[in-house]
Amino acid sequence: MRVTLCAINSKYIHSTLAVWYLRSAVADLCECSVVEGTINESTDKIVERIGGSVPDILAISTYIWNKKYALDVARKIKEKTNAKILLGGPEVSYNPEEMLTKYPFVDYVICGEGEEPFAKLCSGMPLDKIDGLCYKKGGEVVIKPPVVSKKAPPNPYTKEYLDTLNGRIAYLETSRGCPFRCAFCLSGRCGGVRFFDLAEAKKNIVLLANSGTQTVKLVDRTFNADRKRACHIWEFIIGKYGNEIPKDVCFHFEIDGTLVDSETVEVLKKAPSGLFQLEIGLQSFNSLTLESVNRRPDLEKLTKNIKQIVDLGNIHTHIDLIIGLPHENLDSFKVSFDKAYRLKAHMLQIGFLKLLHGSDLRENKSFECEFSDTPPYEIESNPWLSVKELQQLHLFEDVFERMYNSRRFGLTCEYLDTLFDSPYDMYKGFCDYVVENGNEKTLDGFTKQMLDYFSIFDFVDKGVLRDKMAMDRLATNRMGFLPEFLKVHSPKIKETLNLLEKGECTKRPDGVKRAATVLLTENKLAYVDYDQCDYVTNRFLVKFTEI
Repeated sequence: MRVTLCAINSKYIHSTLAVWYLRSAVADLCECSVVEGTINESTDKIVERIGGSVPDILAISTYIWNKKYALDVARKIKEKTNAKILLGGPEVSYNPEEMLTKYPFVDYVICGEGEEPFAKLCSGMPLDKIDGLCYKKGGEVVIKPPVVSKKAPPNPYTKEYLDTLNGRIAYLETSRGCPFRCAFCLSGRCGGVRFFDLAEAKKNIVLLANSGTQTVKLVDRTFNADRKRACHIWEFIIGKYGNEIPKDVCFHFEIDGTLVDSETVEVLKKAPSGLFQLEIGLQSFNSLTLESVNRRPDLEKLTKNIKQIVDLGNIHTHIDLIIGLPHENLDSFKVSFDKAYRLKAHMLQIGFLKLLHGSDLRENKSFECEFSDTPPYEIESNPWLSVKELQQLHLFEDVFERMYNSRRFGLTCEYLDTLFDSPYDMYKGFCDYVVENGNEKTLDGFTKQMLDYFSIFDFVDKGVLRDKMAMDRLATNRMGFLPEFLKVHSPKIKETLNLLEKGECTKRPDGVKRAATVLLTENKLAYVDYDQCDYVTNRFLVKFTEI
């Protein structure tokens, strides 16, 4: 039997782990190949690559971001070959009947974890004996519940996988399942957490760190569900850093902030700058909202723990809010945003609720809402947010992403934060200005809009605002380019740079570019050497000298 596994990623830099798990599961059972692609290339190109292997079975890993694309690939393969089409993954695990009846070219759907059902199918086991495998029989659809295995999955890290990684993000799973049952998520439906072999996890950490990637992303849904185990792994990575683990690799973890304790903080404190990235879910600060989606965090403890991690200064911290949850209206979101923003995480992601197949919120008929009937099933309105309000919040998210999360305007945002009582009002006001005056898509255009808008306020010092923006642009642009409206034309720039070149400690390193600007509010030159970028903030250091 010839089997082709197809991974369709959202971007080239991503590398789906699922198909490599499946490949290892059937390595001794059949001839199996992997075809990867992205949603940014034509389906015909992927079809051509798949067709070259002439598979008996084509299995496609299916998610909200690639469902439409995956179905188009499957349909075209079915038209060209006699291949049986199998779909698996979270996007089809909880709606197999729809997939098998609506799309006649789909022959099988695996619900839940796929390694064991797929291996049984490829071994020739009768379909009715395979747990989790849904199929058609005599015009009827046979549906089975999702599989949650008790076994550890096979090792996906074969030579073939490492050869195709080619510097992309590497994914590692050291546990499956989640201790929580959030109503908007599927992770809790996989049962409780089961942890995989710790020695194997350590071996794979070192293996992936040396694969040429710059980021190893741990896909454990709650990495610190076992705090002792999490700390042990972090200690292991820190101990190997600079030796068996290269210095230019970082590790990304998704953790629960309420499970952070003093031992956790002490371990994280020892991590070299930029080695770890932590993603911590907040979702909301509205207690009624959190209760309605089965989240019951101690908010005081959660905020304290996040602040402790951010204040360490050595870890890139990512927190998030979800718009569209029950009981969260505009006023409530403003409160949630302001509280989250004041934690000063490096990224505050604003997401919009997606009604996923299989999630409790989608299946809860008492949650009245309108949402898109096509992936990603994003909310369009609910009793607390109208269509117009959600559209406004999308614009707010876009402006906030470009102004704050881009990290291009860190000094500017810090300055403005001291002048506005509400961060939400500050960003919302600028958002309204952008909407009224045309959303500039270029960085220079957007920067000019920021300068023009915030210069309107009497309490904003125009000189300080210009200086902060100019330093931000220098700190985030390797070319050292300043747009004309931020430039200060002064002979002191060249004179001072020449003096710096003569100093033992201020001489520009060989081969390193330097850029500078005169500050309007201080008798100083601000300059940047583009040699070492801060791993946490992704910015170059701004230095100063008197003029």
